[in-house]
Amino acid sequence: MKLVILFGPQAVGKMTVGQRLEAITDLKLFHNHMSIDFVSNFFDYGTPAGKRLVGLIRQEIFEEVSKSDTAGLIFTYVWAFDLQSDWEEIERVSNLFESRGASVYLVELEADLEERKKRNVTENRLSHKPTKRDVARSEQEMVRTYENHRLNSRPGEIDKPNYLRINNVGLDAEQVAAKIKKKFGL
Repeated sequence: MKLVILFGPQAVGKMTVGQRLEAITDLKLFHNHMSIDFVSNFFDYGTPAGKRLVGLIRQEIFEEVSKSDTAGLIFTYVWAFDLQSDWEEIERVSNLFESRGASVYLVELEADLEERKKRNVTENRLSHKPTKRDVARSEQEMVRTYENHRLNSRPGEIDKPNYLRINNVGLDAEQVAAKIKKKFGL
């Protein structure tokens, strides 16, 4: 069993890379908007009820996958490095999988804000993430988050053996997925 956590800022390409990685491995993709967009039919993600329900859905998926006989999971996440709760969430999910014998791989994607603004309006992103279809609002949220949180790690901050950081500006998702597969033998 393997857990690949693909993380980085909004519109960096996590889901698209995850889709390509899923296509070349036996891992299943659980991108973060699968739970967010489902819950948004009932509650905004920013509300206490929305956050609680997204957390419950994710936890149940993690529980079931981690004790199944599947090859593993690719999970995407926006990790705010200035929030202790995000560090704790990554640790909690990693510990759950590791406690059941899985290997955990951390893959950080980075791209500058201007590149991410371009990616924010791609057809693939908008077709798979209904809450991002209001592109003006989505871009405002991206800029606000960029101004208020640190969404990429500092050099040496992540001290894990199965860690890879990729600046994916100028790389397509197939190239990034191939790098991840090769690096970790997926």
